[in-house]
Amino acid sequence: MGNIEMRPVVAIDGPSGSGKSTVARMLSERLGYLHLDTGAMYRAVALAARRRGIPYDAGPALDRMCREIKIELLPGKGGVCVLLDGEEVTEEIRLPEMSLGSSTVSAVPVVREHMVKLQREIGKDGGVVAEGRDMGTVVFSGARAKYYLDASPEVRARRRWDQLRESGHPEDYEKVLKEMRHRDYCDSSRDHSPLRKADDAVVVDTTGKSAHEVVEILARRVIELETSGA
Repeated sequence: MGNIEMRPVVAIDGPSGSGKSTVARMLSERLGYLHLDTGAMYRAVALAARRRGIPYDAGPALDRMCREIKIELLPGKGGVCVLLDGEEVTEEIRLPEMSLGSSTVSAVPVVREHMVKLQREIGKDGGVVAEGRDMGTVVFSGARAKYYLDASPEVRARRRWDQLRESGHPEDYEKVLKEMRHRDYCDSSRDHSPLRKADDAVVVDTTGKSAHEVVEILARRVIELETSGA
């Protein structure tokens, strides 16, 4: 696979429900890379804010909080394990209210400054699959491997609905679809680091494709980069 210095950062962006987390986890396992789940980091911030009674848009209070809390991403069975101040919160941050909360806190400039600094530190040596909303446009704008995963709101909402049902937190599909569209609007219209495709990103429509198929599409290009050292 080459020296670790030659391993690129793989930046995967796209809207909620496009398959980023699943594909990033599987791709990181396929390549032997670290999975950097940035969405989980913002969900953890939202959870910390809720526990402390801090509004999701309260910049100064969130700034102080981000200086105090500790967020860790560790390899776990079936995906990344998220720790907030030493407590595992992997399941709790996946609840619907944390999804909407993370969209709000991630639009707060000071929160993004804290998280981007941490993300860049984690990815500074390469060999990382980073997924989120602005990996290829902001956090790792110089990454050699950039992908933008997409699918229709209806397809993405159905995936989210299935996930919630399987995890024991069933929701009405129409409610999930409404929240998905609201999340899309918030993510793409915010002033700071909005969701958008990097000019040099490869777009992959995940509709009708299995996660394995998408992973192979991405993996082939990354392996080519490793081999060429380009």
